[in-house]
Amino acid sequence: MKFEEYFDSLRGKTVAVIGIGVSNRPLIELLLSHGIQVTACDRKDRAALGELAARLEEQGCRLQLGEGYLEGLHQDIIFRTPGMRPDLPQLSAAVAGGSCLTSEMEVFFRVCPCPIIAVTGSDGKTTTSSIIAEMLRASGKAVHLGGNIGRPLLAEAGTMKESDIAVLELSSFQLLTMEASPHIAVMTNLAPNHLDVHKDFAEYITAKENIFTHQSAQDVAVFNCDNDITRAQSKRAIGTVRLFSRKTEVEEGVFLRGDAIMVRTGGVERKVMETSDIRLPGVHNIENYMAAIAAVEGLVTDEAIRSVARDFQGVEHRIELVRTLRGVRYYNDSIATSPDRTIAGLNSFHQKVILIAGGKNKGIPYDSIGPVINAHVKLLILCGATAGVIRTAVEQAENYDGLEIVDVDDYHQALSVAQSHAGEGDVVLLSPASTAFDRFANFMERGKVFKEIVNGLK
Repeated sequence: MKFEEYFDSLRGKTVAVIGIGVSNRPLIELLLSHGIQVTACDRKDRAALGELAARLEEQGCRLQLGEGYLEGLHQDIIFRTPGMRPDLPQLSAAVAGGSCLTSEMEVFFRVCPCPIIAVTGSDGKTTTSSIIAEMLRASGKAVHLGGNIGRPLLAEAGTMKESDIAVLELSSFQLLTMEASPHIAVMTNLAPNHLDVHKDFAEYITAKENIFTHQSAQDVAVFNCDNDITRAQSKRAIGTVRLFSRKTEVEEGVFLRGDAIMVRTGGVERKVMETSDIRLPGVHNIENYMAAIAAVEGLVTDEAIRSVARDFQGVEHRIELVRTLRGVRYYNDSIATSPDRTIAGLNSFHQKVILIAGGKNKGIPYDSIGPVINAHVKLLILCGATAGVIRTAVEQAENYDGLEIVDVDDYHQALSVAQSHAGEGDVVLLSPASTAFDRFANFMERGKVFKEIVNGLK
């Protein structure tokens, strides 16, 4: 269905949009601009929304705010916000009454006029999505990067061309009810995550699998061969399967041979580049590049791939150097919302670091992070709901040898402690191994606050 056809089909119908956050505001205004009757629902009250509430009402939007914002939903179409379970009683009642439950991303898949490349996984999806977009741009493609990264794209779909390419990062929340899959799907890896929202790990995996289960034989799916779960998933993909691996030479896909990144397709192999060409540190970024190379095979030149690898400095909030003060380097790795990402971050440094960690508890295990912290950290500063479980993981690890651990109330105090302990040549790393939702709207806000405090240090 074309963009205008979809929105024309909504005229005369009632629409509810749940959540008036950054991701849904363009959707609300887009619906209003097409003359559609919209009710915007949000847990925040009018005072918390400020001028936004009045601005939306001026455009004809009805607001349903506060604690009862989900009560009485009955609209023809209901857009849920990512992170909200579709089986909440209020949503289930609305669906039973005839409402159609959907999301901004589900509609984007229906109206997007160009091919979609989408990336999901427990870790690495933001960097991999960004690398894919950069490689396509380096080859002269018009690229739209969005989804769980950057900006929502539905409002822009009307201006996209068939020759463009949309690159999406997709979360398990966005994929949970998805009934369409992209032309090229990338699964970076899978490990327990977001178990505070998903019923269990099985539901989390099932949600992620929607990225490839609705593909056709003409589509492509990329899987991490080194991850047991994603390797097993690759055997159930319908379209062309490409694997990537640091540990084995795959028959079809991307692999390492010594320090060379190789591509093998149809029995023919070639060297694309050396790992030393990759500007970003850490073995996890070698994996990210291999996943990206598998995704863009046949779409970009090898020279474009090498050019991006040499120049791309990474995404904001991912092992981002904030500043160097009196010989101490301060890094923002706020995007590390799981133990595996923090482990990857710690392994990127050749020295022991001062680590600031902790955040919202997602109900996932932290046992794996304990030994790595003991091996790579000289001072551990903990802040947030997961401080206790991280401390336990560290102290119960076999290699625990009395690592100094300090609990703090906020990042001001954390950085004060870090600065007092750091000397020339040291690294101070924020890598929370947890989501930001205990204190911040998202990991971007958390990273921004951290950087502001670091830049204010004297």
